[in-house]
Amino acid sequence: MRNNAPVQEIEYYRAPNGKNPFTEWLESIRDKSTQNRIDKRLERLEDGNFGDFRSVGDGVFELRLDFGPGYRIYFGRIDNALVLLLCGGDKASQARDIERAKTYWQEYKEAHL
Repeated sequence: MRNNAPVQEIEYYRAPNGKNPFTEWLESIRDKSTQNRIDKRLERLEDGNFGDFRSVGDGVFELRLDFGPGYRIYFGRIDNALVLLLCGGDKASQARDIERAKTYWQEYKEAHL
């Protein structure tokens, strides 16, 4: 059942070196069922259901997933209809991941906005 929230288009940040930090992080998770749960969460995000998320500053948001080691997905928003996935991590690497996400977001804005 679809809610009335606007549909979100999801794109993936690509670093200047051509790498995709979010996809690399997701593929580094060995447990396929965990990868599937994260994919399902992204499907809900596409439906406009952001769930548990918060701003971490500088236009970057943290989507919190309540399983495993406290997975986190970092993203930026463009025009309220586009979500740019920057990187992922977990509670243990949170401070480092937030700084990386802010750097990626700044690089993206300088190149595209």
